[in-house]
Amino acid sequence: MIRITDILDKVAELYPAADLDIIDRAYIFSARVHDGQVRLSGEPYLSHPLEVAGILADMNLDPVSIAAGLLHDVIEDTHSTPEQIEEMFGPEVRHIVVGVTKLSTLPFSSAQARQAENIRKMLLAMADDIRVILIKLADRLHNMRTLQFHKEAKRRQIARETMDIYAPIAARLGIYWIKNELENNSFMYLMPEEFARIESLVATGREEREHFVATVKGFISEKMAASGLACEVLGRYKNAYSIHQKMISQNLAFEDVYDIIAFRIILDTIPQCYEALGMVHSLWKPIDIKFKDYIARPKPNMYQSLHTTVIGPKGERIEIQIRTQEMDRVAKSGIAAHWSYKEGQALDETASKRFAWIQDLVENQENIRDPEEFLENVRIDLFPDEVYVFSPKGEVKTLPKGGTPVDFAYLIHTEVGSQCTGAKVNGRMVPLSHELATGDTVEIITSKNHNPSKDWLKFVKTVKARARIRQWIKTQEKERSLSLGREMCEKAFRKHRLNFNNLLRSEKMTEVVEQFGFKSVDDLMVSVGYGKTTPLQVLRKFVPKTEEEEKPHSILDRLIGRVRRKKPKAGVLVKGLDDILIRFGKCCQPVPGDPIIGYITRGYGVTVHRTNCINALKVNPDRQIDVEWTESNTESYPVKILISAIDRVGLLADIATNISKLEANIASLTTDMRANKTAEIHLTLAIRDTEHLNRVLAAIRKIRLVQDVRRIDA
Repeated sequence: MIRITDILDKVAELYPAADLDIIDRAYIFSARVHDGQVRLSGEPYLSHPLEVAGILADMNLDPVSIAAGLLHDVIEDTHSTPEQIEEMFGPEVRHIVVGVTKLSTLPFSSAQARQAENIRKMLLAMADDIRVILIKLADRLHNMRTLQFHKEAKRRQIARETMDIYAPIAARLGIYWIKNELENNSFMYLMPEEFARIESLVATGREEREHFVATVKGFISEKMAASGLACEVLGRYKNAYSIHQKMISQNLAFEDVYDIIAFRIILDTIPQCYEALGMVHSLWKPIDIKFKDYIARPKPNMYQSLHTTVIGPKGERIEIQIRTQEMDRVAKSGIAAHWSYKEGQALDETASKRFAWIQDLVENQENIRDPEEFLENVRIDLFPDEVYVFSPKGEVKTLPKGGTPVDFAYLIHTEVGSQCTGAKVNGRMVPLSHELATGDTVEIITSKNHNPSKDWLKFVKTVKARARIRQWIKTQEKERSLSLGREMCEKAFRKHRLNFNNLLRSEKMTEVVEQFGFKSVDDLMVSVGYGKTTPLQVLRKFVPKTEEEEKPHSILDRLIGRVRRKKPKAGVLVKGLDDILIRFGKCCQPVPGDPIIGYITRGYGVTVHRTNCINALKVNPDRQIDVEWTESNTESYPVKILISAIDRVGLLADIATNISKLEANIASLTTDMRANKTAEIHLTLAIRDTEHLNRVLAAIRKIRLVQDVRRIDA
């Protein structure tokens, strides 16, 4: 366990004039309030805030940040209050600690809702003071280092959240060493067999690679010295997750991943970097399409380097990065390298502009209440790959990879997006679904009478475009549902000789609206039009019970009155009811154990989707209805999986045997062969639940030469 003296020594070395008293007092306070608490590892709880503070010291943060790191859990896990923190350590420390604290005391409808609100709060605090997220990243990093003490299900849950949210945030902030460690540790828990396989393969050829590293470093150093360029040459190994991603994205076998080792040349000035690039290209032949100049055009997180790939001394590809000492410091520390430590100052203006995406991210999410939609949108906003395109006037716009002219149009203005009818890219007409590339000049063609199309949701990539399109669709559906709801109620009331239009303006109707929990009569009618509320439910508020009891019960009456006549067939309950048509979304194929949500579809009952299904996220939230799996279920459900493997004799036989041993049935199988002897095998399996599926996937991963196996959407 790190000691407080080690942390104080680091800070004193960096900032000789810094007041270390605040760190000392924070340590003493944290030790006192956490006294008696232990972690799952059995260590005193104080070890965690100390390790977090140590990571922050390694990031060269100021004493206030380190004090906040020592106190980051005291509000959540002890009886300490924000007022107490402010009184003892000042408003700045309180502000940071409150920003990091989870919403653990507030009630939420689900774990997803709690996670969404925690992340929402963190993003808001992060936009206000970037130190909040730096402390949160340090906290998550240490938790990932000690994740082995949790149960397996919890480990997978935390690892998935880390991979989806925290690693991309670290990448966007340019703190690559944290991003790489978070990804690698998450990979270790999400795909343990694949992680162990890649680590073993890397270790097997390590001696030969070390000799290769020494040879290449020698060539580069000799060439630079001959040109009078003083430099440092480093060779580094890719981590297991990076290798795995490359194997999957480029469909490669491990032996074909050329940049398991990458080289870095560090110099003093920018002109020296370009001179060194020329020297490297004179030494080995470059691969043109692999050259990237991040010095002339830095990444949004301030990362700068020259990237080139060359054909090395033995005909193999070598990836080389060339940068200055300052660029290397920024590449390691990201935004932390630009932090201003002077009292009363925040991030410098240049850095603030670089990180304007944080404010955009917050603004994009502030009106989204559905937790699953919120989390999905945050993942989209954090997607690291970006393209840079130009307006006809030469303005540069940044879009996520795969962005389309519709995304570009909404980026300019909501009205431009809504009225978009066509687009020209580099002077040529293209479909609205056309994927833009860096350097494209985009011109949007609009028409005043044009409206967004629901089909746009299939290809837009930005959260802003998706949100605006959904908002328009929701408005249109609301108007139709309002009209339909009134019509349905008029018919139902007419059967009982009641004038619905007269009752609409009565005090009784106002009471009924409040009883249903709506703010206005229109909201109630919209709910009826959607199918979430039935006309009979509204009618019952006006018709005496005795009159209703004389009439025979219809199927709808039994449904509303929760009269159960038979066991549910589909394995799903809708708000605890049965006798209602259930169908499963073919897009995501949910199975018992998956978090699910239902959507009312007029004429088709309730369609059940996995909560993270992209198609479910496109549906109007007002059509959403709670569903749950039944406790006892003997049905089998179709699940699609994709296996990537090096082709060999007996591969399919081994896969079929392992699946059969676990009592899963193969419903369909197709195989695609690649030029590099890699096979892609698409299987549809009949599975009982997610636990059964995970056992099948684990068994397939153990088969020789299987590179990857994962569940896919239809």
